[in-house]
Amino acid sequence: MKEEFELIAKTFHGLEEVLAKELTELGASDIEIGNRMVAFTGDKAMMYKANFCLRTAIRILKPIKHFKANTADEVYDNIKAIEWENYLDNSKSFSVDAVVFSNEFRHSKFVAYKVKDAIVDYFRDKTGERPSVRLSNPDVLLNIHIAEDRCTLSLDSSGESLHRRGYRQEAVEAPLNEVLAAGMILMTGWKGECDLIDPMCGSGTIPIEAALIARNIAPGVFRKEFAFEKWVDFDQDLFDSIYNDDSKEREFAHKIYGYDNNPKANEIAIHNVKAAGLSKDIVLKIQPFQQFEQPKEKSIIITNPPYGERISTDDLLGLYQMIGERLKHAFAGNDAWILSYRNECFDQIGLKPSIKVELYNGALECQFRKYQLFDGKYKAFRQENDGKEFKPRREEMRPRRAGSKPDDRRRRFDGKSEEGRRFEKSRKFDGKRENRRSDEKPNFRK
Repeated sequence: MKEEFELIAKTFHGLEEVLAKELTELGASDIEIGNRMVAFTGDKAMMYKANFCLRTAIRILKPIKHFKANTADEVYDNIKAIEWENYLDNSKSFSVDAVVFSNEFRHSKFVAYKVKDAIVDYFRDKTGERPSVRLSNPDVLLNIHIAEDRCTLSLDSSGESLHRRGYRQEAVEAPLNEVLAAGMILMTGWKGECDLIDPMCGSGTIPIEAALIARNIAPGVFRKEFAFEKWVDFDQDLFDSIYNDDSKEREFAHKIYGYDNNPKANEIAIHNVKAAGLSKDIVLKIQPFQQFEQPKEKSIIITNPPYGERISTDDLLGLYQMIGERLKHAFAGNDAWILSYRNECFDQIGLKPSIKVELYNGALECQFRKYQLFDGKYKAFRQENDGKEFKPRREEMRPRRAGSKPDDRRRRFDGKSEEGRRFEKSRKFDGKRENRRSDEKPNFRK
C-alpha cells in the first residue's frame, strides 16, 4: 500500500474553498480548510499532482515534524534530532524560510538561522562535513512555521511560487497574480460553457488562465522545474507519467476575448498568449471599454479595472461610471464579475451586486462583485423567475490581520460552499520535454 502523509497547500485569503474544491476533484483525502491554507493527505503521486494541477495553490508543503518550543534552543534541539540523511546529504544545498506568529519568537530570520545551524551541526557531527546554504535555487527548501509555541517544519515541494506558471514573457505595471486570476474565474463557476470577455486585460492573465481552465490544461505544464525533482526520493517515472498525461484535456467550443486600450499592453498580451500556445482560443484587440458593444453570443465578463493605487487614471471615478454605463447598455442578459478596491469606485458603477467576496490583490483588500445584467425590465424578469433568489447578499468575511495565526483554526471541507459563493469547480515521454501543444508553445523545460 502506498504511503500517505500530511500535506499543506498555501493560498490567498478568500480562495481557501476554491482550493479545497480543486483538491477534492484531484482525489485528496482528509481535506481541512484553514486561513490561507488547506491541509490534506495523499501519497507521492498526489503531491506531484497538487503541484502540477492546482490552479489556486501558491505552494505545497510536506510537514516532516511537529513540535512545541518556547526557546531558540528548543527549536535547535528538535531540528537536530531529525534524521537528516533522509532528506539531505553534504553534496546538496538548502535554505530555510521562516514564518513566525509568536510572542516568544519575534524575528523570523533568527528562527531560520537556528534551523540552519541545527542542520549544519547534525552533518558536521556525523561526517565532519556540512551541506552548503544557498538562498537562490537551493536543492532543498525548508519551511519552519511557528504559531506561539507550536512549530511545524516542512519540506517545500514547489520551490518557486506556483503562481509563476512559466508562460509570462512580459508584464504590464501591477499585473494580476495568476493564482488570483484563476481563483476568480473558478469562483464564477465558468468552465468554458460560453464566451468570456476581459475588456481591460492588460498582459492577458485572465484570458490565459481562462483558456487553461476551459481546455483543462494543467498550469504546471509550463514550469521548468519543481523543488521535489531535486529530492533524494524523487520518482522520475512517476512524475513523467503525470506530466505526460493529457487524457483530461478537452476541446473548447467558444472564444475568450481580451481588450485593452494600451497598445503596449496588447503587444505583451499577444506574446504571453503565444507563449502559452493558446492563440486559437484567445482573441486580443486594442479597444477602449467605451467602444464595447453587446456580444452576439452568451458571454461572461471577468475583469480587474484600475484602482488608482499602483495604476493611475486621469478620471478614476469617471472610468467606473463608464463601466456601469456600458454594462447596462451593452451587456444585457449576461453576468459581469469585477475585482476592485475602492467602494467609491463600485458606487459609480450604479448597479447592485448579487454577490460580494473579499479578496486580496497583493496588500490591497479588494472585493470581487457579481452583477446580473437583466435583459428587459427587472419586474418582468422576477415574474419569469418566480421563486428564485436574486436578492443581493453581503459577504461578511473578515481577514485576520498581521500577527494572527493562520494555521491554527481548521475546518473539515465537506464539498459545500458558503452561501453566496459558487465554485465549479501529455504525450509519450522520450527523454525530452516536448511541446504538449504543437501550435506555438516553446519547450519550457529545456
